[in-house]
This record gives sequence, C-alpha cells and structure tokens, in this order.
Amino acid sequence: MKKTTIADVARYANVSNSTVSQYLNKRYEYMSTETRKKIEEAVEALQYRPNLMARSLKQKSTFTIGIIVANIIHDFSTKIINALEAEFDKKGFHMIVCNSADNPKKEREHVETLLEKQVDGLIVFPTGENQNLYIRLNQQKMPIVFIDRFIEDVAIPAVLLDNFSAMDMAVEQFQKQPLAIVTTSLALPITPRVERLEGFRQALRKRDLPIDERYIKNGDPSEIEEIFNELFALEQPPRGIIAANDRIAQELMVYIKKHNLHVPDDLQVIAVDDVPYAKFITPSITTLQQPILPMAQKSAALLLAKIKKEQLPHEPQLYRFTPILMERDSTI
Repeated sequence: MKKTTIADVARYANVSNSTVSQYLNKRYEYMSTETRKKIEEAVEALQYRPNLMARSLKQKSTFTIGIIVANIIHDFSTKIINALEAEFDKKGFHMIVCNSADNPKKEREHVETLLEKQVDGLIVFPTGENQNLYIRLNQQKMPIVFIDRFIEDVAIPAVLLDNFSAMDMAVEQFQKQPLAIVTTSLALPITPRVERLEGFRQALRKRDLPIDERYIKNGDPSEIEEIFNELFALEQPPRGIIAANDRIAQELMVYIKKHNLHVPDDLQVIAVDDVPYAKFITPSITTLQQPILPMAQKSAALLLAKIKKEQLPHEPQLYRFTPILMERDSTI
C-alpha cells in the first residue's frame, strides 16, 4: 500500500504543502480555524502518520525529552510527570520516563541510555552522587534541568520547593510541644530531606524553641515504625509531628491507627505533599502542597530554552516555589 504523504494531505485539504507542514508542527499563528479543520479531516481520512525519522533528520531533533525520577511511587513524582507531559505535548515533544529508585548507579545508566536514544534534553531528580557526570554533560552543552533537588557546584538550573519556607509554615501551625520531624534516609544527600531537617531547626530557633536532635529523625522505610517507637518512648513524646514526605505520612497514619492515637488531641500532624487520602480520612490531615503546575511549567520552559539555545536571563540557578498550606483537622 502506497504511503500517504504531506502532498496527499495537501491535495485532499486543498491547501499548500507548507501549510500542512505548519499544521503538523503546531504552528497555528497565521492559520484560520477553517484551514486547521480541513487539514485535521484530511489527516484522519487518509490516516496520515508523520515520518518521525525524516522529521528528526531534517530538524536535527528527536523531539524527545528524557525524564529520570527518583522514585516513581511518590505522589509528587506522578503528579509532576503528568504536568510535564502536558507542557511538552504543547510543543510537540514526547517523553521517556525512567525511575532511578534513588540509586546512583541506575541514575547513571538511565542517563547513558537516554543519551544513546539522542533525546533533546533531560529533566532529572538527581541522587546527588553523579556530580562529575553532570559537570561533563553541562560542559558539553547538553540541555538539563534538575527538579526537586540540586547538586552543589553544578551549574544546572533546578526547580524545587522552598523547603525552608515550608518548614517555617509547618512549625507555625502547631499549638503543642514538643515537635518532631521524620524523613527518609540521609544516606544520600537528597536536597529536600536535608533542607527540611535544617529548615525545621531554623524554624524552632526563630521561635526560641529548644532543638533536641532526639526529635529529628531519618531512616529507610523499613525502619520508620521503629523510629516512631523511639519517639513515643521518650520521657516527653512528641505532641506534633511533621511527616517530611508522602512515604513517611503513610507510615505515620498506619502507626497512629495501630497504637490508637487520637489526632489532633494526642498528636498534631502535618505532611509535606498533598496526597489524595489526606482530605478523605478522619480526621483529615493538614498538608503542605507543592505547586505542581507552576513547577512543571518553569522546568519545561527552562529546558526548551536550552534546547533552542536561547540566552537565559541572568537569574539564580535555583528556582524555589512557595508551598500551599492545606489546613485541615489534624492541627486544629
């Protein structure tokens, strides 16, 4: 069967080849709604499929973005992937999503695989352990944007939550003392984990509250129950806990139910990341929501500007976004 061409579509729609080409590349600025409809109908009627290989060779682009997430099971990861896909789709780009599981070796392997596939750019949740790799790629002008995290001394722009503001906002909500914070393991220098713990200390210091490291905990998911046991075995158990990410929040909800703790009477709770169940369980959980859409829009805009070799304005390398407080029953 003869393959349908742009010329076939143009004849069917009674427009020029260049007009069809503009339509396929989503350049609609000077195209009437009627013309777009005619071309759309022609594409459908003739079952035209663009030759992506030819397009890539002609424009020296694969129109593909590589995304390396740290852990795809996190609520934030799935939401930001969805938002990024919508942003890149507007510009005719597709995505390949890889999951590093916070493993530096897997992260490096994913980077190498994506480069072999000749992606046009990378968005990465870095583990922090592949500094030399990113320095080399940055020197080679590979378009890269970090999200959720950054790496010290690597001049790659990063889009992330203002973790210090988040912790200040969280501590302000509690009416009971002492306060505790729990995050996942610090075996790797993961930016939000490190910054949220330090932000918690700063927020206590700002309010002249004591900083007791016994209430500042981190560990692997398998260790979290034991961490809560240690906290509630203290002479003064915490009256408020910040779950520094959605994994910790899940473990905390299980612990609260298992030990018949009453929220907020026995324990006030705030979780970072507005997981769907937070507003449905009883009592509902106060959360700090990451502004997903603005963060995705900024990440996509930065990467596309790098791909197009546009001169970026002289702005900070770190783009921090203020969290949104979703106040619910767990802190009242």
